[in-house]
Amino acid sequence: MSNLDRAPVPSVCGGRGFVVAEPVRELLSPRHVKLGEGTEVRRLLPNLGRRMIGAWAFVDHYGPDDIADEPGMQVPPHPHMGLQTVSWLHEGEVLHRDSTGSLQTIRPRELGLMTSGRAISHSEESPASHARFLHGAQLWVALPDGHRHTDPHFEHHTGLPMVTAPGVTATVILGDLDGSTSPGTTYTPIVGADLTLTADADVRLPLVPDFEYGVLAMSGEVHVDGVPVLPGSMLYLGCGRTELPLRAASDASVMLLGGEPFEEELIMWWNFVGRTQEEIVQAREDWAKGTRFGEVKGYDGDPLRAPTLPEAPLKPRGRVR
Repeated sequence: MSNLDRAPVPSVCGGRGFVVAEPVRELLSPRHVKLGEGTEVRRLLPNLGRRMIGAWAFVDHYGPDDIADEPGMQVPPHPHMGLQTVSWLHEGEVLHRDSTGSLQTIRPRELGLMTSGRAISHSEESPASHARFLHGAQLWVALPDGHRHTDPHFEHHTGLPMVTAPGVTATVILGDLDGSTSPGTTYTPIVGADLTLTADADVRLPLVPDFEYGVLAMSGEVHVDGVPVLPGSMLYLGCGRTELPLRAASDASVMLLGGEPFEEELIMWWNFVGRTQEEIVQAREDWAKGTRFGEVKGYDGDPLRAPTLPEAPLKPRGRVR
């Protein structure tokens, strides 16, 4: 997934200085952003109030969109470095192509996990023949310094592990939840799970006290630790929790995102995650010259051009503004 904002705001993320060490209930409202020709997303991270949750550094929620007579998602080839992308669908299909030669259709409740490492490029599009509705989330996970120059690769996992209890079914997308572990490759202590709740469900989910957490509402009416969270919004929960109370007024679905607070400060601009302004500048130049990020073959269209870098130098501002 690309950040298609033509004037992306650079930010320094990470570091433990702004991690909330105790449980909180901080509601994050989305920013509406156009994605390509036909898709509008609700951006939850980075947010005016918070930039990261564990290693999760970017969260977009989109749909449900009726694309029966539309092209649907059309994101041309674009570069990434220093991160992993997570594609997660509730409805529809997304065709993924990348510069390592991967070609894969991702379907609902299947994990599409791309590790950019030092450099990769990819495209995402709704297939020519696609389902009527498109609904899902696109997320980024920041890579720690020891792994951010790794070889780029793509993983596709179906049949993910599930945790069930009366009123809730949890699909483990990344990391570990209640003893069940996703096959997706991770580089920091992290968890991502999709929770399906039945109407009138009242459950408590086990959590790791050292992790910080957030809950993204995907559909339905749900209260997270007593707070109503509407679809397309996210509740930040801080650290220090051993369990999470969830109550559904209707059939509902949420995504649980969490992890050990990310210690390293990093700069995120456009589709790049680095540590210095010089790294970001070099990455932009390499993409413009057609070097380093490889070529996405088979996409019918031109690659994205990088936006102009801001005149002001990139300055650290921590995890929150």
